[in-house]
Amino acid sequence: MDRLQAMETFVRVVEAGSFRKAADTMHVLPSTVTRTIKELESYLEARLLHRTTRALSVTDVGLRYYDNCKALLRDAQLADEMASQRTGVLRGSIKVGTTPTLARDFIIPALPHFTARYPGIDLDLHLSDATVDVIQHGLDCVVRTGEPRPSRLIARRLGAFRWYVCASPRYLELHGEPEDVDALKRHTAVGFIGSTGRSGTWTFRSAEQWVAVPMTYRISVNDTDAYVAAGVAGLGLIRAASYMVRERIAQGRLVRLLADIEVPPEPISILYPQSRHLSPAIRAFTDWCAEVIGSEAAAW
Repeated sequence: MDRLQAMETFVRVVEAGSFRKAADTMHVLPSTVTRTIKELESYLEARLLHRTTRALSVTDVGLRYYDNCKALLRDAQLADEMASQRTGVLRGSIKVGTTPTLARDFIIPALPHFTARYPGIDLDLHLSDATVDVIQHGLDCVVRTGEPRPSRLIARRLGAFRWYVCASPRYLELHGEPEDVDALKRHTAVGFIGSTGRSGTWTFRSAEQWVAVPMTYRISVNDTDAYVAAGVAGLGLIRAASYMVRERIAQGRLVRLLADIEVPPEPISILYPQSRHLSPAIRAFTDWCAEVIGSEAAAW
């Protein structure tokens, strides 16, 4: 039994939540994964997983072993990357979590430059609007918007964006343009249902104080692309990140409103677990994100 390979298989099973899903990520048969876990448990003389026909759960011993395996595998990858760095070519594999819009508008369009600069680094992008646990999902880093919450993660600011209030020309034709923040109360907005629920107010800063405006929604969505599309379709006002709507504004499909109202910028950050030695591959990706996102954000 290859113990390092068995440890990696066990980590994949825990993070995937099933033998079959782990096998898919490793491109092997489920029977191979099952056999490896049985051999590992036999070698350790300990039960790592509870199996039933419907569910898979990790034992207390398995949880402790999982943490140790993750640390060991990270050290092994770091050793490989440090050795390859001495040859002048960075190598490694990075699991990156981010939102679909950040991936679409920033990361993916610029990836050809990254892969050309670092041909030895492989990226695995995990896209979700929900805030996920970096360690639990086995991610090396995440790119997120908003002020980072206190956590065990180290945060590096990459850039910032602003919230734009927008409407389609058709909506403005039918309902007119709000002349100030207070006038928003007389308009219909598109609602957005995020991972923390529905937000019923828009906040602005006016005359050195924050103003909360309750908005009226008739249609709500839980997807950012659908949210912007609803604004373009004239279903109501939207309040979206500048990078999500800049192209539609340039095309004339959306009109930015209340541009003179002060809205403090929202940060875009990359977060990664604390470590004495940051992987050279992750450091390279972090620096590249700061370069790409920082230069884009500076144009707003």
